Amino acid sequence: MKKIAIAAAALMMGSMSASAADLAARPYTKAPAPIAVYNWGGFYIGGNVGGAWTNQEWVNTANTTAFGDLAPGQGFRQRGTGIIGGGQIGYNWQASNFVFGLEGTISGLDTRGSVLNNVFGAGLDDVFSWRADWMATITGRAGIAVNNNLFYVKGGWAGVNNRLAVSDTVPANTGSGSSTQWHNGWTVGAGWEYGITANWIVGLEYDYSAFETKSYQLAGAAAPAVYTFDAKPRDIQSAVVRLSYKFGGPVVARY
Repeated sequence: MKKIAIAAAALMMGSMSASAADLAARPYTKAPAPIAVYNWGGFYIGGNVGGAWTNQEWVNTANTTAFGDLAPGQGFRQRGTGIIGGGQIGYNWQASNFVFGLEGTISGLDTRGSVLNNVFGAGLDDVFSWRADWMATITGRAGIAVNNNLFYVKGGWAGVNNRLAVSDTVPANTGSGSSTQWHNGWTVGAGWEYGITANWIVGLEYDYSAFETKSYQLAGAAAPAVYTFDAKPRDIQSAVVRLSYKFGGPVVARY
């Protein structure tokens, strides 16, 4: 009987040791692979090119010249299309999927037009011509990053250089004059960018800009007689393709 009890005790102890060994053994689990996250933060510089649409307006406020056809309150509005192209420079800050930035742009435009006055005045021979030739912006940007994609909106200050001219070459009363003014205004826009590498970024952007009214004196050689207009680019719309180079900012690993 004693031998049987000893054998049973030995068997029980062996079973407990085996169970403890089983509890101590844990299966091996591989660590999750890191997820590559595109880093939008940092300084960038680049260029853009596309199309622009300008709505121009000028209304006469005073006319004491012999050659001018328009009386106060008379004027024209015209739409011109052309090419826009220039450069951008900026800096982005990134917090998780949110991206904030500041950007400045300067662009040349080729939006212009001309109007023959066949509506107002007795002579009906004034030819007006205008052009908006370059503009600049300083804006803030805010967007959402989805890895290599950035969807953003922007808004801030805009300014444009604008010229208005008139010419009357039909006798008996002839004359001409021109004036160039800088117009301040505001701009809003939206765009999409894609990081094709850690440094190179392509994108598309649409912007809408509106500007203040300025006074244009077109009397030319007829001065001190006056031929004066309130004129402005009512708005400029543009759609451009962008290419930027971002300095530094490698792809970040996130677990």
